[in-house]
Amino acid sequence: MVSREELLQLARETALRAHCPYSHFRVGCALVAGGTIYTGVNIEISSYGLTLCAERSALAAAISNGAGPITQVAVACIDVPAEAGIAERTPCGACRQWLADLAPNAVIYIDGVERDFSVGELLPYAFGL
Repeated sequence: MVSREELLQLARETALRAHCPYSHFRVGCALVAGGTIYTGVNIEISSYGLTLCAERSALAAAISNGAGPITQVAVACIDVPAEAGIAERTPCGACRQWLADLAPNAVIYIDGVERDFSVGELLPYAFGL
């Protein structure tokens, strides 16, 4: 198991590679899947609605590599103001659904938030088939 702070630090470092020419809001994600660490950043394009979030980027990297179960996820929004609340730091709804489907038992760490979250706490009553 990777420590909470180590994974959050990696998410912060990863966020420096984000491609966000429109929002200038850099987000990084680091996750542990099958004992391996995968990272992702937000990638914005001119069709803003098709932007890829850091969480989905990291989840896609893990799944594409045939990784084992996703057990830990760290998210860092390095451009959020220091006084920002939890709602300004947590994953968007689409990312929460990805987490519900692909990492249902993961522990979620949010940079700037002291407590850890379960996927169910971030998305109660998630859609499922």
